[in-house]
Amino acid sequence: MSEGSSRARHVANDRVSLLVKIARMYHEQGLSQPEIARRLHISQSRVSRFLKDASTLGIVRTVVVPPPGTFSELEDAVQEKYGLTDVVVAGPSGEDEAAVLAAIGGVGAAYLETTLLGSERVGISSWSASLLAVVEAMAPRATRSAEVVVQLLGGVGDPEAQVRATRLADRLSQATGGAAMYFPAPGVVASAMVRDALLADPYIADVAAAWSSLSVVLLGIGSVQPSPLLAASGNALAESDLDALRQAGAVGDVCLQFFDADGQLVPTDLHERVLGISAEMLRAIPRKIGVAGGPRKFEAIRAAALGRWIDVLITDSYTARRLVDQ
Repeated sequence: MSEGSSRARHVANDRVSLLVKIARMYHEQGLSQPEIARRLHISQSRVSRFLKDASTLGIVRTVVVPPPGTFSELEDAVQEKYGLTDVVVAGPSGEDEAAVLAAIGGVGAAYLETTLLGSERVGISSWSASLLAVVEAMAPRATRSAEVVVQLLGGVGDPEAQVRATRLADRLSQATGGAAMYFPAPGVVASAMVRDALLADPYIADVAAAWSSLSVVLLGIGSVQPSPLLAASGNALAESDLDALRQAGAVGDVCLQFFDADGQLVPTDLHERVLGISAEMLRAIPRKIGVAGGPRKFEAIRAAALGRWIDVLITDSYTARRLVDQ
């Protein structure tokens, strides 16, 4: 018999009363181990040993009771099924997009405020309702939580939409204290020749060079069918491009890298006209945080997880349950 088993049997047989008293003083009355030692006139090391024995014998059991509104088991189930590094789930469970955005914005902000370190080099994709909800929910902090914030993609759609993309990076920069690096260019241009010419601009080239040193990226997950908000704001691709993507089997994108239902990159000429981070460079970044929710985006979210376009998912409980059940 091992020394630990022998000691446990000895405690169980001879000193159960004292062991229970010590366990109650520590766990129920909130007394420190030195205070218990003084009151009972025993050594602190013995108090520590008796508390360990209480756990060994099952007298003290640790039980985690999640409060209402938390989804730890659901988060674990999604994480395990899709091989993600982390999953953060928010209420509500429903189909109202405004409620979903408000919920994931709050938990997304809390996640970033907790996990971003001062040395982080953060990339952020173009303007999206989900990312906007997150950054607007973040409160500026006294200490810096990022070294730099880098825009990953030009604005998509009309000129005003391109300004919104810059504002998103600016807002995240203010919230984290990181220096902002803007990408002052359209997200999609007429040809690969135009794209290459713009990438040759010294300022744009400097921003593009910063992509290779990013430690984390914050990504919206888009569907091939743009939301009414994006369409109304002019922040959407041309209908001809969307039709071509649908015909090629695309269901969603991150940073205008479009993929099919299995998460595989869909080859179209659009990728040659995108001014933004490449699929290869994006995949190489250590931590990729995807933020999206709601029924309209379910297929795109699932594909992004299957294709390893993201490592961390921040979503709503409705979407998370469907991800587990699918």
